[in-house]
Amino acid sequence: MQDLNEALQALKFGGAMVYPLLVLAILALIITIDKLFVYWRYVRLPKTVLTLVETYGFAWPTLEQELAKLPPNNYFGRFFSVIMENRDKPAWWVESRAGDEAKLIESAMSRSLWVLETIVTAAPLLGLLGTITGMMHSFQLIGGSGLVDPTGVTGGVAQALIATALGLLIAVTALFAFNFFSQRQSQALDEMERLGTRLLDNIRLGEHEEAQRS
Repeated sequence: MQDLNEALQALKFGGAMVYPLLVLAILALIITIDKLFVYWRYVRLPKTVLTLVETYGFAWPTLEQELAKLPPNNYFGRFFSVIMENRDKPAWWVESRAGDEAKLIESAMSRSLWVLETIVTAAPLLGLLGTITGMMHSFQLIGGSGLVDPTGVTGGVAQALIATALGLLIAVTALFAFNFFSQRQSQALDEMERLGTRLLDNIRLGEHEEAQRS
């Protein structure tokens, strides 16, 4: 608790740049929490569904029952539903519709990531600006006849260091969050593409069996 109070006291000496940096920190925190919820809620695929899709010649009604158990707007559920709704059409048509849905899902998953990427760049620059203003404040207190206000010079240096440290801390945190969610998005889309191929294989299998019967 004492460390927290000391940190809050230190921020008071960070100058005007502390306020926009705190705004960026809050924004990064909100986006990170939102993304964690989205991936926990909408980008989860039960093992039962995964096993079923990987099964040779699975039954479509069984898959439909399993997908009905997923939360509404689950990204995998959305993707699979498009394929299921068009499975009576040619495979090339289904593949096209699935590709369109995958692009919409990718767009939804990447929403707000650009903000984190911007924070990664903007936070150190704002910290550097705070450093410059703090050092300028210190230099102004050093006159031609020597040091005018030692306490003021110390305060200017503290402002410079606090702004720099805060900017770097926010940028590093946002960078880790951005890279983590980008990696999770890439993994989810790769998995979606792989499982979509399995569904298309099952459609082609049905077409082949129907052609043999006729």
